[in-house]
Amino acid sequence: MSAERLDTLTSWHADWKGLRVAVLGLSVTGFSVADTLTELGADVLVVTERADEEYARLLPVIGARLHVGSLASVPGELADFEADVIVASPGFSPGHPIIEWARQRGIALWGDIELAWRVRDKVTRADGSPADWVLITGTNGKTTTTRLTATMLVAGGLRAAPVGNIGTPVLDAVRDPGGFDVLVVELSSHQLWYLGLQTSAAPVSPHAAVCLNLADDHLEWHGTFDAYRDAKAHVYDNTRVACVYNKADAATRRMVEEADVVEGARAIGFDLGVPGPSDVGIVDGILVDRAFLEDRATSALELTTLAELDAQGLAAPHMAANILAAAALARSLDVAPEQIRSAIREFRLDPHRIEIVARAAGVTWVDDSKATNPHAAASSLAAYPGAVWIVGGLLKGVDISALVAGSGVRAKAAIVIGAERGEVVAAFARHAPAVPVFEADTAETEHVMTQVVELAAGIARDGDVVLLAPAAASFDQFTSYADRGRRFQAAVRDRVGTGAGNDDDTSAPTNDPTR
Repeated sequence: MSAERLDTLTSWHADWKGLRVAVLGLSVTGFSVADTLTELGADVLVVTERADEEYARLLPVIGARLHVGSLASVPGELADFEADVIVASPGFSPGHPIIEWARQRGIALWGDIELAWRVRDKVTRADGSPADWVLITGTNGKTTTTRLTATMLVAGGLRAAPVGNIGTPVLDAVRDPGGFDVLVVELSSHQLWYLGLQTSAAPVSPHAAVCLNLADDHLEWHGTFDAYRDAKAHVYDNTRVACVYNKADAATRRMVEEADVVEGARAIGFDLGVPGPSDVGIVDGILVDRAFLEDRATSALELTTLAELDAQGLAAPHMAANILAAAALARSLDVAPEQIRSAIREFRLDPHRIEIVARAAGVTWVDDSKATNPHAAASSLAAYPGAVWIVGGLLKGVDISALVAGSGVRAKAAIVIGAERGEVVAAFARHAPAVPVFEADTAETEHVMTQVVELAAGIARDGDVVLLAPAAASFDQFTSYADRGRRFQAAVRDRVGTGAGNDDDTSAPTNDPTR
């Protein structure tokens, strides 16, 4: 099929009939792609190594074909299909044999986000326009900021939904018959890499976008840090109104400076210091907006206070930064400061995100299993300095040495878990030799956290914190970070008995992020 024909496919109401599309992967994202395309009348072949039983049963019902088998090379069925377009699930890296094969042959290669943008006008607003998009990425804080932003927009009277990498495919929201005013789209670096391949005449053009921060992660997928950074930078491509960036992270500033945006888009900075005009920040313990008001030079609008955040367990420095970023995005859509404040009061963190599990015998047990990379773990350690730190898992190609040297050196002790324990132990030996290091050496998943908690209980004393912040992925020993967190919580409760969860004060420690 010619590129000219593909360029016409920028609406739900375009002629998609007869388009041959190969869909790579059959997770929730892959199924949403197949379901959308068959509804549009395309000829769809799904290619996957493993097929969920329910999805496999549904594919012929919706009119798609399925190939299940090894993808170490290009299957003959895929080669013979002669696809016009391949839509890949985010798990397929640039070096995957099928992705390399498609690029060598010049086959159009999309991700689910590009497809969703092309068909975003299935359900429109009262004025006939599709929902605005707000894009959110970053090494850490994506999910929390996505939820915060959606909560603020709803408080402002807008129909908004958190979608994308957060769990709900964007295509499912696009096809929701109720429709939305705004889709708040969490994007992984994998999804953004595919966006970087866009050649459409109508590429994704968000109302506002943010990259929260940048640190080593997913290097096994991208190959190099530069490639990871370049993928993240695509979040700002074609932004129309507000490019929100982290003033404390020079990489995000450079992304905005180098971005190809729509004429008139503004750069909006956030950090934990006093904001300049066109920024959001903190003045004397008050979170303020100096970006979205007429008198930016001499005035600021109050959003909330550190005291209020502290009362909710949201005053850790990285949480305050996430709140400021979300507030900037919401303000770009005219949500009033008092509505933002109300939304923050109602907000609750996800499970396994700096979640206090128990306080017993003077020891606080904290589950931050969602800290799956060094950058996230550093934020947790900053919130709980001197903790007994539970660390380790799959490092995803990232060197943990800088984290150990910068934050781990202040830990009371380290308990190391996971398949790559040797690298973590070696990092402590080189960079924090004074920190006592213990290994949970059982290979049996059901016993790992029992051993960890017993070790921690023997170390921690009155006033101490035991912190699960692994700085690594979980798939070596657990099914997910949530499974890892649940097993940790169960082991804690088994160990401390009635001391678990019976303390009314479940807030995070008091932190003044301006210090």
